Amino acid sequence: MARILLVEDDLTFSLILENFLKKQGYLVEVAHRVKDGLKAIKSNSFHLLLLDYRLPDGTGLELLQACQAEGTPPPVIMMTSFQDVGTAVRAMRLGAFDYITKPVNPDELLMVVQEALQEKVKPEATTSPKAAAFITGNSPIAQQLHDMITLVAPTDMSVLVQGESGTGKEYVARTIHEHSKRAQAPFIAIDCGAISGEIANSELFGHLKGAFTGAMQDKKGLFEAAQGGTLFLDEVGNLSYDIQMKLLRALQERVVQPLGSTASIPVDVRVIAATNDDLINSVKNGDFREDLYHRLNEFKLQAPALRNRGQDLFLFVDHFIRQANVELDRHVQSLSPEVQEIFRNYGWPGNLRELKNVVKRAVLLTPTEEIQKQALPEEMYLLVTTPRPEGPDLKAMQEANERELILKTLQEVRYNKSKAARLLNIDRKTLYLKLQKYNLLE
Repeated sequence: MARILLVEDDLTFSLILENFLKKQGYLVEVAHRVKDGLKAIKSNSFHLLLLDYRLPDGTGLELLQACQAEGTPPPVIMMTSFQDVGTAVRAMRLGAFDYITKPVNPDELLMVVQEALQEKVKPEATTSPKAAAFITGNSPIAQQLHDMITLVAPTDMSVLVQGESGTGKEYVARTIHEHSKRAQAPFIAIDCGAISGEIANSELFGHLKGAFTGAMQDKKGLFEAAQGGTLFLDEVGNLSYDIQMKLLRALQERVVQPLGSTASIPVDVRVIAATNDDLINSVKNGDFREDLYHRLNEFKLQAPALRNRGQDLFLFVDHFIRQANVELDRHVQSLSPEVQEIFRNYGWPGNLRELKNVVKRAVLLTPTEEIQKQALPEEMYLLVTTPRPEGPDLKAMQEANERELILKTLQEVRYNKSKAARLLNIDRKTLYLKLQKYNLLE
């Protein structure tokens, strides 16, 4: 029987969730603060963590990171308000399995919990696709990416894939591998944002028995495991400076040295790295080695944000609907015209990953063939609905246009209010007043 740790500060809501999960046959332990969650994690083992993002003494991310520091963490599901979707996406980049938005739908919660418990989630490498399913698309920006992949794939050049979280960077790397001369050799992916310190050293380069506390036997590193193939380093900017030095040596000299060993092992591996951030800034700040940056950046690709892909959006919608129909035994065929308009105007800060989640949950909540507005998170369609004044009301039209401009700016900067204020050329106090006026506050 699966044991779940629920960390939620709303006492009534946590009681509702606890009773619901117990009725589904799960063992549930409840905590209401970060410190209580940390105590529970240290004293018990859990198969799943269900964490609220905003807690009185911190955030659910602290619990996620604490689990990772202990070794192999259980799957983590983040619960968040709709306006915190960007934060939830970052949590997934750090190793969370999924997120759900409040108010929580019971069927949706049960679906995500069952999926998390069925899938073996680890912070170490995986040879199965982790990125959202991806199709080429017909937009010019998508075709340009496809052409660049076709150009670089047959070479042995190191590739740096840059793009926002959820844009399918791992798909890009996998496609390069599948069209390369190394296609019959392993493709191994590792999320550098979910590992650190000795764990990163051991995962990438291996270790000998006794090299550190808990090293009970020799372990082959991922460079050796990917011999002849491709190693994909997701969120490479999160690697520590020491690991960056060892990575640079592996790339330059084609050798690795396992932790605790004095011997060098020859490796033949193509490295594709990905980053959500601009590594140039990390180099300028001294957080990332400039020589490693240039070694990784022999060829750069940009994974485009979903909001920049035009009608490709609906190609992905159809694809995700078909996937969800198979998984959930539904027969959904399309979006209603109203939902199409909402999708078209929404900013999709979580990109393909967010789109896949929204579509899947809408399919779950749709018993007919057409997805209606009611199957979407309420905040999503409220966020993109700008009241249009009737008649020649100049003031109302100006306010509607101003609200729309603020909303689009917030979406572009992923709801960073300081950046939004700078782009709008107003101070933060004025921005907050306008957010309150137009009902755009969380």
